Amino acid sequence: MNLQFTLAMRYLSGRKLRTILTTLAIVFGVLVIFGMNLILPAFMSAFQANMMAVADKVDATITHKAGAPFPLEIVGQILDVEGVRAASGSLNRTINLPPDYFDHDPNKPDRITALSLTGLDLDSVHTVRAYTVVDGRFLQADDTTGVVIHQTLADNLGLKLGSTLTVPTPEGVLDLTVVGILSAKTTPGNEDLFINLQTAQEALNMPGQINAIDVNFVSVDEDERAAILTAIQAKIGTNYQVGGLNSGDELLANIKIAQAIFNMIGVLALFMGGFIIFNTFRTIVTERRRDIGMLRAIGANRKTILGMILSETLIQGVIGTAVGLLLGYLLALGMINLVEPLINSFLNLDMGEPIITLENVLLAVVLGIGTTVVAGLLPAWRAGRVTPMEALRPSEAETFTNPVKSRSFWVGVIMIAIALIALFSQNTGLIGLGGILFFFGLLLVSPGLIQPIAAAFARLAEILFARQGTGDLAAGNLTRQPTRVAVTASATMIGLAVVLMASSIITSLTLGFTDLLEKTLGSDFLLIPPSVMVWGSNIGSGPTLADKIRALPEVETVSTLRFASSEMDGTAISLLGIDPENFALASSLDISKGNLDQALSEINTGRSVIANTALVMATGVDVGDEISLVTPDGTQAYRVVAIGMDYLDAKIAGAFISQANLAADFGVSEDVMMQIDLEAGADREAVKPKIQALLADYPQYNLISGAEYLEQNRALFNTAFFGMYALLAFMAIPSLIAMINTLAIGVIERTREIGMLRAVGTTRKQIRTMILAEALILAAIGTSFGIAAGLYLGYLGVNGLASIGFPLEYLFPASGVIAAILAGLIFGALAAVIPARQAARLDVVAALRYE
Repeated sequence: MNLQFTLAMRYLSGRKLRTILTTLAIVFGVLVIFGMNLILPAFMSAFQANMMAVADKVDATITHKAGAPFPLEIVGQILDVEGVRAASGSLNRTINLPPDYFDHDPNKPDRITALSLTGLDLDSVHTVRAYTVVDGRFLQADDTTGVVIHQTLADNLGLKLGSTLTVPTPEGVLDLTVVGILSAKTTPGNEDLFINLQTAQEALNMPGQINAIDVNFVSVDEDERAAILTAIQAKIGTNYQVGGLNSGDELLANIKIAQAIFNMIGVLALFMGGFIIFNTFRTIVTERRRDIGMLRAIGANRKTILGMILSETLIQGVIGTAVGLLLGYLLALGMINLVEPLINSFLNLDMGEPIITLENVLLAVVLGIGTTVVAGLLPAWRAGRVTPMEALRPSEAETFTNPVKSRSFWVGVIMIAIALIALFSQNTGLIGLGGILFFFGLLLVSPGLIQPIAAAFARLAEILFARQGTGDLAAGNLTRQPTRVAVTASATMIGLAVVLMASSIITSLTLGFTDLLEKTLGSDFLLIPPSVMVWGSNIGSGPTLADKIRALPEVETVSTLRFASSEMDGTAISLLGIDPENFALASSLDISKGNLDQALSEINTGRSVIANTALVMATGVDVGDEISLVTPDGTQAYRVVAIGMDYLDAKIAGAFISQANLAADFGVSEDVMMQIDLEAGADREAVKPKIQALLADYPQYNLISGAEYLEQNRALFNTAFFGMYALLAFMAIPSLIAMINTLAIGVIERTREIGMLRAVGTTRKQIRTMILAEALILAAIGTSFGIAAGLYLGYLGVNGLASIGFPLEYLFPASGVIAAILAGLIFGALAAVIPARQAARLDVVAALRYE
């Protein structure tokens, strides 16, 4: 073994540039694998916390059974429980106020009669809850008298940034200065006052005490969550009560979908990392066929060859993996720090630090070293089987093989054909299978397409570099090694395909949800209940309020929404009652099956429902089916006349029925939400005070501009997708490294050839131009394959999400295609910098002597 190790060290030290390039591939492969496995959990945790915080939910809330305060140190005990991602303690106290506390007029009671004072632990609160600041800023550590309030409280009391709010406490009045204003309150309860935890402890005379702990978990699996709750209870004892988020909550279903998407990105990262290591090392070992033949000729047996390669791979694998682990951590830390300010500025949500686990380290080490060893052993084993005489013969360049004679080429053609047929089947399962076939089919046909594609791009290169005359020479260099070029182009294909696929999905998601929001909630004003979508916890109003608003001369239409809960074959259903005539004027539905006008007419005249897509997914009902809904007086039959959805029930199993049927069968005549459209030309700002005056007796409603609500939701989408774009941009980088490696290794192997070109008069500039043309052609080939794969996978992703109830239709990602082309060409130009400089600086005499 010492002999093999000595040979390995001599080879590596004697070819420093090649060794560095190969080790660089290992470094980057491990960096991708390890870095992504550190970044993805942080992004997933932030996404999970974002979704739960926006819904005003946490996985568990811990309080004392007697309602008593308890030490802050209990939070540390909770964090020690395996499966707990984050925990934050708070001190809450309801402050009841006299009826004339704010206006000091006993004849006119205040709308605000109670406040909820909450002291927050600023070191940890942003890991469990999000706070959307619309004006000013959130609390800071030195805000001893600062307070953050909701827009609704600011509007009711006429408060603004810098205003003083005086509240009574057991220690006397507390003067607080408004430093930030949050979006309008949309959850049930008193108006909130958020202050520093230490300030709250001093004001309430409870030093070091809290009375609630919010906890978020790592897992969304029901069994694991139950185990975490049990472990928490065992840790803190029976004097505390733990309230958990219902395992069947729709929010968890949404998080599971997001988790599946993040896991898919993780798998792609593993594949790309392993791919770049395997490709580079396989190429290196294959190019050493002559060296291996010389060793065999002087007496080295196959075992010696294998031992030498194994030693080389272990040395490079260990060094590359160690460096990759370090850089992977730094990369993850850098990306989190890059994205966190944006998320924090909008949602005041912390992503936390990269979490290193033994599982992640072992995975990166096994794949880093293991893939390197396998990549070296497979070609070394084949080389060892070649006789010394055959190995010492001058190797012929790999030449283009007629695709008709290549079995793998036609297998790839058949796979692509099947994938295209599946694409037109509109069956999600078949399209998913087709995506796999299409992807691997491209990999199989690509070697056979290198020569014609390279020739086509070579003509463009000839035009671009006409004066240097190097375009055709560059294409010839690439077509001599079609397999290597195809494998390298595949790295570009994978990176750009992933980016283009994500571009299709994100574009469709953004436009789909914003279009749905505009279609269903695009009114001039909205009367929003305390908790949107959690309809059962809302207190509505009788028909009188809607009639008063309709009576305003500036108002054209008022459409109201009512709610009742029901059940169908064990599935909980949210029934939304609408007045079909007013509903058609103020809002709409996204109908996927049936006719909206006809459906509205039918639910107005009989017991009919419009089922949403979530209900269809849960129960399998279809248009024309008769369903039995549980009512207070037993079951009642309804007929499904259409399938559609709106923004408010996008992921909750439910149905739309007429308000007349809701009253007759469920006894509900209470409006929980309203949409208000004004007459053409009406002054919104003039009408708003009139509506607010009518709401004086209905504090459960928040009056919000439809445009404002739309912008808030758009901002949420943009924030959520920014991190995804950052991840995908990072995943495109492996194609750049792969091209650099291929071009640089090609320069090394063609040292004598380049020397001959220089000897017959080729200038350094022409050599650099030739390498640049090769890089651009190589990038163009990979970009072409990447666009084809990305368009298919993008359609697959949109179709898959649409089939589970998301309001999506495929939109051709024109901007994504343009960005992919630009990225491919830019990557090609960047990849050529180092190899071109290396080739141009070769000494002519030394190059001609190179073996």
